[in-house]
Amino acid sequence: MVTTLRQGATKKTIRSILENMAKELKPKGVDVYKYVGKISLKKDALNIQRELRNEWE
Repeated sequence: MVTTLRQGATKKTIRSILENMAKELKPKGVDVYKYVGKISLKKDALNIQRELRNEWE
């Protein structure tokens, strides 16, 4: 997207342009916050990670 700011543009017009651009941009990826607290682990997450890494050795 290309936006042209002309010389002498006021702060109000610049803010409105930025707000319009923010509305048009869609976030990419997955909303990970909907998965927060859904998994209950029996071990410490760091220990699980270390075990998985050590499998390759």
